[in-house]
Amino acid sequence: MESTTPFLQAVAHRRSVYALTKNSPISNSRIQDIVQEALKHAPSPFNVRSARAIILFGDEHSNLWREAYTTTEKTTPQAMGILGPKIRGLEGGKGTVLFFDDQTAYDRLTPRFRALSKQNTEWEDHSSGMLQIIAWAALDAEGLGCNLQHYQPVITAYVQATYDVPASWSLKCQLVFGGLEEGVARPDAKEKTHLESALRVYGA
Repeated sequence: MESTTPFLQAVAHRRSVYALTKNSPISNSRIQDIVQEALKHAPSPFNVRSARAIILFGDEHSNLWREAYTTTEKTTPQAMGILGPKIRGLEGGKGTVLFFDDQTAYDRLTPRFRALSKQNTEWEDHSSGMLQIIAWAALDAEGLGCNLQHYQPVITAYVQATYDVPASWSLKCQLVFGGLEEGVARPDAKEKTHLESALRVYGA
C-alpha cells in the first residue's frame, strides 16, 4: 500500500545513508529548527520532557569523530579494520546531533508517578526512539542523508568534558547528517519480510 500522508511518506523515504558530504541543501538554522521542533513535539512519559540534544557543525563535528577514531584505536585496535574506515566516513558528513536523556527530569514527577520509576529506563528509551525517528525523517525529507550511530561510551567522556554536559545527561545516540555524495545512488528500500505475520487484528 502506498503511503497517503506526508508523515508516512517521510518515514517510508528515510534511509541509512553513509556516503555523506559537508554540503547541505538547507541552512544550519533550518537544521536547528527541525531538531527543535522534534524536541518540542516528540511524546514524553507524563510530559516529563527529559530529552536533550546538542548539534555539532563544522570543526566540532569533525573533532568528535576524530576523537572516536583515536579512542577506538586505543581501546579496540583489533576492530579498526572495520571501524576505522566507517568512522572516517562519519567525519566526512556535515554535522551530528547528539541525543541525551536527562535523568533528573524524572525527579520532578509527583510521588504517585515516581512510584513507577522502575519503568523509567524503558519509557525514556521509547521517548528517545520516537524523537530520533522524527528528527531523522524530517532531515531526510529536506534532502539530507542521515545515519544513526551508537559510539557511547567511546565518546561519552569527551562529549561531557568538551560541551560541559551535566552528568545526569545520558548519551543515547548520534545522528550523523550531510549532503548526498554526487554520483552515489540513494540506497533502495530494503525488502520487508514477514509482514503478514507482524500484525494481528481482532474485532474489525
